[in-house]
Amino acid sequence: MPRMALLVIDVQNEYFTGKLPVTFPNGSLANILRCMDESSKSGIPVAVIQHSSSGNTFRKGTAGWELHDEIRKRKYDILIEKHLPGSFTGTGLEDWLRQNNIDTVAITGYMTQMCCDTTARQALHRGYDVEFLSDATGTLDITNSAGSVSAGDLHKAILVTQESRFSKVMDTDSWIEAMKDTSQ
Repeated sequence: MPRMALLVIDVQNEYFTGKLPVTFPNGSLANILRCMDESSKSGIPVAVIQHSSSGNTFRKGTAGWELHDEIRKRKYDILIEKHLPGSFTGTGLEDWLRQNNIDTVAITGYMTQMCCDTTARQALHRGYDVEFLSDATGTLDITNSAGSVSAGDLHKAILVTQESRFSKVMDTDSWIEAMKDTSQ
């Protein structure tokens, strides 16, 4: 029987009240919270991952760095601090997964194209099965020197890429239903 863990990546105030407001898809936070609640009911371990930086965003100790209040209210098994996009890089995540005999990770959080995508790829490279929750991850419009992309287009491109090699992409309802089926 596969043993799963839910990864809740970077659900921090920066994405709600800071410089990087997540806009797509609508309801992503509510879906992340549903996943956390259902995981707790089903005995699925939850790892909350918190990004720390010395830059202008996610600076440790600032309001933007803090976990969203709704995440802090919920049960989780471990809090992991990271400093780079990948949740495995320089953290104890892999040790914790191995100690708990986890072979499958479900990816939720922010941002789809950055920390969620990187973590999913790292997990696959380490031998884990990966489930990427399409409506429990999110992003925003991006403009930089390379060009511009809408949040919706960026999100869709990452989901299509994830499904083509790295992850099983599914929505929250399907994930919860599958989780219930395997725990019975």
